[in-house]
Amino acid sequence: MKAPLFVRPLTDAERHTLRRGLHSPDAFTLRRCQVLLASDRGHRPSRIAADLGRSSQAVRNALRAFGREGLACLKAKPTTPHRPHAAWPRDRDEGLKDLLHHSPRAFGKPTSLWTLDLLAAVCHERGWTTRVLTGEAIRQALQRLKVNWRRAKHWITSPDPEYARKKKRRDELIERAARDPGWVLGFQDETWWTRLAQPDLFAWSAAEPLRLAERSRAKDGPQALACYGLLRHDTGDMLLRFVEGRPVSQVTEDFLGWVCERLKAEGKRVLALVWDNAAWHISKRVRRWIGAHNRKAVHEGGVKIVLCHLPVKAPWLNPIEPKWVHGKRAIVEPERKLAPGEVRQRVYDYYGCPHEEPLTQQAA
Repeated sequence: MKAPLFVRPLTDAERHTLRRGLHSPDAFTLRRCQVLLASDRGHRPSRIAADLGRSSQAVRNALRAFGREGLACLKAKPTTPHRPHAAWPRDRDEGLKDLLHHSPRAFGKPTSLWTLDLLAAVCHERGWTTRVLTGEAIRQALQRLKVNWRRAKHWITSPDPEYARKKKRRDELIERAARDPGWVLGFQDETWWTRLAQPDLFAWSAAEPLRLAERSRAKDGPQALACYGLLRHDTGDMLLRFVEGRPVSQVTEDFLGWVCERLKAEGKRVLALVWDNAAWHISKRVRRWIGAHNRKAVHEGGVKIVLCHLPVKAPWLNPIEPKWVHGKRAIVEPERKLAPGEVRQRVYDYYGCPHEEPLTQQAA
């Protein structure tokens, strides 16, 4: 039969430390001190466990730990080993930010939505890291770069019952345009460039924090400027035209006519146009105009328009959407209100587009 387990003889200094530990706010330290002092008085582990409401095994573990470590056993240790995340190479910071501006499909992935783990895998495949980092390591690297990561959730879907059919048509047009040099695939959208709104807090770092301020209505022009844009899939270039007014069917016709003239000068034959279901995209007037334009293009020569409407509430299928987001963060001024001309100048310079006169909304 094994002899009862007792604590080894304590020194006066150890006994004094254990008595002070009875007043510790740390429950782990308090229990260990109680166990060791009770054993020092000659109590067996079974009695100590009964008196303190602990298991006999916990008491024995405390006694053995003290025998190995001494007073160091009074501090709790983590249950799992600490494994620090591998450091992200700082010389790849700009490359990481630029990577988020592209679709994962451009790197051979079967999805259009980035996740942290997918981003880590692509970085490793490109030779930026020695091994595949964890998603948390990528998130911390982006946070250091002032990029707020919103994880793409797998359940993001469109409520459109014909989502699969419309997405398939978009993908077919992408493949068709890639095979035929006479085709141009364009992703079209409209946006508003505000002159007054402050940027997102994470997009700016300054000595003084940004504060909310009441803004008066602009008297030198509209508070925001409407703009039409078309992202070319073949070159990645943007075709932009601002609007004096708001997007309507008539302005949409003018913009499409201008785009077709540009493409005709390059010798293109077909514009595969991908856009959403805005009212000025699906209106009868625009549909009639496109039909007449296509008939004229067939008989007289020109660029024919092939339409593809995206599913409802599916902005991730239109790559021009993130282009707008990054542009707005780049041109906004946190200190003052921009003049209309400054907004146009900054937008054209950011996208590298030639300056064009704004389209005019005609009176009804």
